[in-house]
Amino acid sequence: MADHDDKSRGTPPEAPRGMYPGRLDDKGRLKLPAPFQHFFNSLTEKKLFVTSLDRRIAQIYPIAVWRENEKFFETFRDDPQAAQDVAFNANDLGADAEADSQGRVLFNPELRRELGLEDQELHVFSYKGRVQVLTEGIYQERRQRASKAASANVELLERAGLK
Repeated sequence: MADHDDKSRGTPPEAPRGMYPGRLDDKGRLKLPAPFQHFFNSLTEKKLFVTSLDRRIAQIYPIAVWRENEKFFETFRDDPQAAQDVAFNANDLGADAEADSQGRVLFNPELRRELGLEDQELHVFSYKGRVQVLTEGIYQERRQRASKAASANVELLERAGLK
């Protein structure tokens, strides 16, 4: 019984699955959908890093995941300039944040302006340990690209082991 309890405590919380709607309020805060609020509340550290790596899509990182990225940038040798540029973008547009008691996360003004996040419906989903926030335009672009190659991509991935 003790082994099971130790394992369950060591299991990281799972991020929500699916695509959720969102919108920034007039103060630049994203009200997280309830599943994301639960996910972030279940983390040991409540600190988040809100940024964009590519200056197109916003990301909300649990700080532990962001620290892994910082180590990655420091040790990436294949193309150090690429790592430096991505880290620059992240720091240029990013800021530390925490979800408030109502589950809202502040997006800094530079990030909001650069990505055009205000006054529109946003699309929120988790991917690779972070939460991605897409504008309607980026969402439609990604949806169209994914739809065009859907059958071929499924076949390719099933051959590689997708269940």
